[in-house]
Amino acid sequence: MPWVDARLDSRVPHDEPIVIVDPDPGWSNEFRTIGRRLREALGPTALRIDHVGSTAVPGLDAKPVIDLQISVADLEPEGPYRAPLEQLGFEFDPANPDRSKRFFRAPLGSRRIHVHVRRVGSFDEQLNLLFRDFLRAHESARLEYADAKRALAERFRADREAYVRAKEPVVWSLLRRAHDWMEAVGWSPGPSDA
Repeated sequence: MPWVDARLDSRVPHDEPIVIVDPDPGWSNEFRTIGRRLREALGPTALRIDHVGSTAVPGLDAKPVIDLQISVADLEPEGPYRAPLEQLGFEFDPANPDRSKRFFRAPLGSRRIHVHVRRVGSFDEQLNLLFRDFLRAHESARLEYADAKRALAERFRADREAYVRAKEPVVWSLLRRAHDWMEAVGWSPGPSDA
């Protein structure tokens, strides 16, 4: 499911409080800097490099984590994308239970960055892009999602798994609306962000 971090970062203590912050216009600049480095390192292996997640939506409150989605032709073999990502310092998570993607993160002590490598055209790849674009285009949906995240973060401040589960009904409701919007406007992903 997009935007529901079912695969929690095991390096983050489960009792570390969930913090949702006000939107930061600098998030897009951070993505552009990282995206350029990734584009240089991955070349044509990365068919798309996109800023996804809450920090990719201007005006949306978020956990301050930059999420990137790299779309590749195939997840196997991993070498064509894994080696360049590791050379940039990203750590591969071989224990990630979500087999629809490969998960990398910035090293401990650095800016929190999550890299999700997905097969181009896959359901999850498209869903992340649709959800992001829907929230960008609909202020009421963006505000509804922000309000829910703030309330749930306050309620489940020290319980990440409960926070993730509690967000699911809101996310699915928004996804249904995003699907209707997609059908109405003929949405398809725009060009890659990097």
